[in-house]
Amino acid sequence: MESAVEQNIKTNNVFSLLKYLYGQHQQNTLYMKRLKALKQIIQQGSLHTYFQPIVDLQTAQTIGFEALNRPIPSELFTSVDQFYEFVGQTDCVFLFECFCRNLSLQRFKERMHNDLLDKNLLVFLNIHPNVLLDKKYHSGETLQLLKELGIKPQQVVFELTERSAVIDFVEFERVLSHYRSQGYRIAVDDVGSGYNSLKTLIYLKPEFIKLDRSLIQCIDQISEQQQLVTLLMKYAEQAKTKIIAEGIERQEELEYLHRIGIHYAQGYAIGKPAKEIHLGKIRVGDHEDWGSH
Repeated sequence: MESAVEQNIKTNNVFSLLKYLYGQHQQNTLYMKRLKALKQIIQQGSLHTYFQPIVDLQTAQTIGFEALNRPIPSELFTSVDQFYEFVGQTDCVFLFECFCRNLSLQRFKERMHNDLLDKNLLVFLNIHPNVLLDKKYHSGETLQLLKELGIKPQQVVFELTERSAVIDFVEFERVLSHYRSQGYRIAVDDVGSGYNSLKTLIYLKPEFIKLDRSLIQCIDQISEQQQLVTLLMKYAEQAKTKIIAEGIERQEELEYLHRIGIHYAQGYAIGKPAKEIHLGKIRVGDHEDWGSH
């Protein structure tokens, strides 16, 4: 006969197995609910699109806008980060990226004020590098949409957001040359965050380098950040690329970046993301300017 100890062990093992199976069932159920919700978002176009201005720090002119797509808050997706993390776990990444790109372009044109239509303002589109590499991706579809909307390819900047996706730099350089030949431009995001290596900048040769907010916050006070930004500015000058400082929230940061000659700026101190397209506003010294192109 089994001892009481052996019976307790078996009982505990069965309980642990049932608990594990129940947990797995809960996770699978949640995954399927989220997947259904994601597909409905794509089918119904139920994302909010915001546009944040990017301004030339030296001339106060707005040069363009970054398009930001955000889900409607729900019990299934309680935060933007959680939503995009889930998208990355599904096989809908490619479909979702194409949906977001088309939605951003359509709303960019719809919300553009008439007096800005002929200004050739840029639109920065966040895009996963693997989408550009995917052989199923037909760049001609985007060109056709741009033609229908009256947007020039030269106005479109692909902002590469995935921090570790580029492995075959030679192949990616070849693919980017193809897109550039059509007029598109490239921006590398999160530079200085610790993820992007100098190798990324050297091989991809982006037209824009977007400095991560971790480099910009309190830059007027922290000498180490100042030194690193100065080095990146020297590289940008040699590579003939432009720097965009992201995440500017304080007037002191804005004035410091203006003083050292940073090309472009983006952040709450200039303009918050908004559904309607509004030009950026900067104040340097005693002067306040709306960034008209």
